[in-house]
Amino acid sequence: MKSFWQRLPRPFFALAPLEDVTDAAFRRLIASCGKPDVMYTEFTSADGLLLADEKGKQKLLKKLLYSESERPIVAQVFTSVPDTLERVAAIIGELGFDGVDINMGCPDRAVEKSGCGAALIKHPALARELLRAAKRGAPGLPVSLKTRIGYNKDELESWLPELLAEAPAAIAIHARTRKEMSDVPARWDHIKRAVAIRNNRQGEASTRTLIIGNGDVENMEDAQKKAAESGCDGVMLGRAIFGTPWLFSHSQECENVPQRNIRALIEHLNLFEELLGDTTNYAVMKKHFKAYISGWAGAKDLRTLLMETESAAAAKELLLTELAVAELEAIVSSEINA
Repeated sequence: MKSFWQRLPRPFFALAPLEDVTDAAFRRLIASCGKPDVMYTEFTSADGLLLADEKGKQKLLKKLLYSESERPIVAQVFTSVPDTLERVAAIIGELGFDGVDINMGCPDRAVEKSGCGAALIKHPALARELLRAAKRGAPGLPVSLKTRIGYNKDELESWLPELLAEAPAAIAIHARTRKEMSDVPARWDHIKRAVAIRNNRQGEASTRTLIIGNGDVENMEDAQKKAAESGCDGVMLGRAIFGTPWLFSHSQECENVPQRNIRALIEHLNLFEELLGDTTNYAVMKKHFKAYISGWAGAKDLRTLLMETESAAAAKELLLTELAVAELEAIVSSEINA
């Protein structure tokens, strides 16, 4: 039976896994505003899921919390230990996910220190072993991965064929090296080259590993353009989702931007309280404030007050007051212009 990957439109559009950003609360909001074709969880430590104390495990399991509205939903994990990945892939299958994804691109030094993330680019044999382990652990789920074009330099010609040899369902490629981080523009010509490498190595289009391009995608129009120019099967959007949970809805034009953004942030705070409030530090919500509260007179002052809050409840109280004022001003303005 074909996996969900083969049933997706071409091109398809995916939500990138962003640590402490695309958590269960934000994903649920995104799904309600305009769901992408594929959603990923935040990347989660496979080692922690097996070895942490009970409190630590419960916190990590919150990273794997999802709703039916998010399907297809892929659990992204990281580890450098094949046996660990095999066991955790089985857990992911039991949790009902639609796929397993291995992070082979994270540049965080703490992650790399244990041989995970982008460090795997330097160890292709281990990377391949991890892909096989995930397939053994979750034989009923498609296995995919996210990586970069190289570590210190462009290594696509040698790195990508190693991964393709294990026939993963999909490979998301951040079009920069580990060394470049996000300090240079994403090299989308390399995504086009990745597609060519894939096509030359895998003949049948129906069984080819899907290539997903990632990096510097501004919005859906830009995603469509990059997909057309590179020939990739799908595009992954990450930072563009900040403050725009309706990003994938294809209709971002909306009047009364302050009211729209304030309402979205209030709902985001509600979901945070409901789903994550007992395990997650409220400070993670503050990463979103600037993205939501910008672009109109008084936004900076409101944002300053929000940054001083110490709870979701306090932030909502501020926002509800501001929303009432904004709606009153809109009514007065419409009556004046009538």
